[in-house]
Amino acid sequence: MEIERDQHISPPSLLAQTIPIIDLSNLDDEELVARAVVQASEEWGIFHVVNHGIPLDLIRRLKEVGTQFFELPETEKKAVAKQDGSKDFEGYTTNLKYVEGEVWTENLFHRIWPPSCINFNYWPKNPPQYREVLEEYTEDIKNLSERILGYLSEGLGLPREALIQGLGGESIEYVMRMNNYPPDPKPDLTLGVPEHTDIIGITIIITNEVPGLQIFKDDRWFDVHYIPSAITVNIGDQIMRLSNGKYKNVLHRAIVDKEKQRMSWPVFVDANPDVVIGPLPELITGDIPSKFKPITCKDFKYRRLLKLPIE
Repeated sequence: MEIERDQHISPPSLLAQTIPIIDLSNLDDEELVARAVVQASEEWGIFHVVNHGIPLDLIRRLKEVGTQFFELPETEKKAVAKQDGSKDFEGYTTNLKYVEGEVWTENLFHRIWPPSCINFNYWPKNPPQYREVLEEYTEDIKNLSERILGYLSEGLGLPREALIQGLGGESIEYVMRMNNYPPDPKPDLTLGVPEHTDIIGITIIITNEVPGLQIFKDDRWFDVHYIPSAITVNIGDQIMRLSNGKYKNVLHRAIVDKEKQRMSWPVFVDANPDVVIGPLPELITGDIPSKFKPITCKDFKYRRLLKLPIE
């Protein structure tokens, strides 16, 4: 399938004010592309990619099925709701209440890879094309994530598959989270998502045109600009730990809009729960000590979510 080329990236004035923008189409000089990914991950922990190889029509279809799902009556959305008392995260959830400090959002979480982890009970049957679109998108997002992780591995002086293996290889879990932030008449009271770093490896994000993602850098918050056809990549806690701190996990949050609906489609690339998340052994020498204690992924998440000490 022929991929549409991005016709417009951003004006020069915007480039100086936003996160790094990396063009992945330069296959004749992948070393240059790899250096850009590594530098952005060291300095920012977040970057846009353009000409990323995912068909723009597929992205349009992904946005379409997500929008159609959130437009369904509440009874239909609750057919894939998270089960009461469940310790897992999969399913539809909603929290649209005017409570100070609370989030203002509805979400749909479910695993999309590997096949052994997929529970189709949490995949909507309406719209009817939902499964077809998600399975097609999963294939492309896996290819993109493996390419980025390969560049990051080489930036550590290691083989391209090092970080992929560090996250669990074929058992890495990919999780789709569709977020809907309806117009909020009281945006100063509620939040889209409170400030946090992602607890996973990397996050690959598509959004609609309504801004709302903010990152913290140089002691201030600022907006991440929306760029048509771009995909945003966040470095998470797991990659920071595996790289022994070389790559930065970005502190970010989402805000809501008073008049416009904001939506996002992040895919979380997550280590297998039993994998030990600590600096890759090849990075530790007599001169370079480990900055992080090795810990299984499931224990790391448990302690992070409960705000317990880890190191």
